Amino acid sequence: MDTPTTKPVCLVIGAGAGVGQAIARAFAAAGHPVCVTRRARNIDQLDALVTEIHASGGTAHAFGVDARSEVETVALFDRIEQDIGPIGVVVFNIGANVQFGIRETTARVFTKVWEMACFAGFLAGREAARVMVPRGAGTVLFTGATASTRGREGFAAFAAAKHGLRALAQSMARELGPQGVHVAHVICDGAIDGVFIRERVGDTTDLLRDDAILKPDDIAQAYLWLHQQPRSTWSHEIDLRPWREQW
Repeated sequence: MDTPTTKPVCLVIGAGAGVGQAIARAFAAAGHPVCVTRRARNIDQLDALVTEIHASGGTAHAFGVDARSEVETVALFDRIEQDIGPIGVVVFNIGANVQFGIRETTARVFTKVWEMACFAGFLAGREAARVMVPRGAGTVLFTGATASTRGREGFAAFAAAKHGLRALAQSMARELGPQGVHVAHVICDGAIDGVFIRERVGDTTDLLRDDAILKPDDIAQAYLWLHQQPRSTWSHEIDLRPWREQW
């Protein structure tokens, strides 16, 4: 096992190039050993992040995991607890944002989106509870979206999954809060700077300059703030949106 630290491990499930990796950097900078996951075939995309965190004096480990697999998720938590340290923060950050008209949404698409954005969140949340409740402490944070609260045309599968994830977070918060585990749901209501949005709108320089788009590093600070909240003022749900976003 690594040398014990004063801060617990932060596990980020779904450490994409945008929000997920920004969250990992923020927690590492705050002194938490960080574990990040992606699908096994994409784990090499985490190499630069791990190197960067190590170079900054932090600790980071990458794992190739299919978050939809119960076996792999259970094994992930067990391995981290045994080899790295106690998990004190779990961030579930898998997106699965797809757009299909309802007539073009196949059963396979709907099921896959639900598995990625909702069922995998259940597995992560359950395993977080398994290790945190006996210690009477921990934080579980779920990344939501505009679709968590309302469905739009062309987003039936995504909205259904995100609605489900929000309901999961609410149920967990009511059950686990009295046992010392802080569960919160973060609604990112607006476009987030990154590969996904740049492929659709092109250059985001002007949007970033005008603070008209969500910035991953700023989002990450909200997650860190949630974890650091005193339990006398725990938030369950917050929404993040640029000042110019209509809502």
